[in-house]
Amino acid sequence: MYAIVAKRQLAGGIFLIDVDAPRLARASQPGQFLIVHAHNRGERIPLTICDYDTARGTVTIVIQVVGASSHQICDRNVGEHLLDVAGPLGHPAAFVQFPDEVLCKQHYLFIAGGVGTAPVYPQLKWLHEHGVKADVIIGAKNADMLILQEEMKAVAHEVFITTDDGSCGTKGLVTDKMKALLEGNNTYTQLVAIGPMVMMKFVALAAKPFGTPLTVSMNTLMVDGTGMCGACRVTVDGKTKFTCVDGPEFDGYAVDFDEAMRRQGMYKQMEAAADCAHKGIKKI
Repeated sequence: MYAIVAKRQLAGGIFLIDVDAPRLARASQPGQFLIVHAHNRGERIPLTICDYDTARGTVTIVIQVVGASSHQICDRNVGEHLLDVAGPLGHPAAFVQFPDEVLCKQHYLFIAGGVGTAPVYPQLKWLHEHGVKADVIIGAKNADMLILQEEMKAVAHEVFITTDDGSCGTKGLVTDKMKALLEGNNTYTQLVAIGPMVMMKFVALAAKPFGTPLTVSMNTLMVDGTGMCGACRVTVDGKTKFTCVDGPEFDGYAVDFDEAMRRQGMYKQMEAAADCAHKGIKKI
């Protein structure tokens, strides 16, 4: 059993939860994920690590209510417990292995969309702690759906905000801001995009003419999180990969996003039925 020691709402339906898990906190690295299990009849939910604190012995997850299983996790409050939190799983971000002489020459640009802002944060934090210059574009539908702005400002060199309706920052898409930055005084050595699948697809299309390396995180494809169910299969450079064991990060220009989006939609009907059952709604 894993105790919830802190919880706060970041935006509508989006919650940040700190879990008491000292061993996981000591082992976690940016880019990895956890499997969260609310109770013995619940679904195993893969969630990218948002933060970890070795001194407090906690790991932080950010989760958006989208179905029955996420409801079950978000319904838990401080002092209550999650049945299991397993991990850390997956490969950490590639830069964790870079020698100092390579790191010092890097200038990262992160493109974060929606809840994808959460897994971007530990990567920015790690780079900041190692003296690496990194900027971030945070995109959301509107100002009310933006998350972790202050946390990002504390660790990023520059933070750029975009909203679809212009209620905060620049009106437009993250791809618009990214292209403007790449067309300007561009010193970026690496792009990293984490967010909705369709966003990452169009980031890849927009960034490719500039030739700057692009990494994307395919964590939204994962179901079981151990490579056994096969639901997270993704084609990368013409080869089949498993997001949970080979990733979750891949070369953004090599990912078949159209196939990945079709796979992502496979379980929507079952997810909707389970959510109705959780809410006690009879499906007509």
